[in-house]
Amino acid sequence: MINYSPLFKTMKEKNITSYALIYKHGINARTFHNIKNNKGISTYTLERLCQILDCTPNDVIAFVEDK
Repeated sequence: MINYSPLFKTMKEKNITSYALIYKHGINARTFHNIKNNKGISTYTLERLCQILDCTPNDVIAFVEDK
């Protein structure tokens, strides 16, 4: 299962809010809703988040075993 907890840590470290991602950087609000609910996103969105936050995919997602 994909978990986006690293994204929120990275956002905090980089001082970027969800508002900024949506309204300043053009991340779709529905996509951000999917992220908050640990739903899938496209690799394009993952790439955009990495570009915006100047980070790697490991700073955005984590893989957690389903129990």
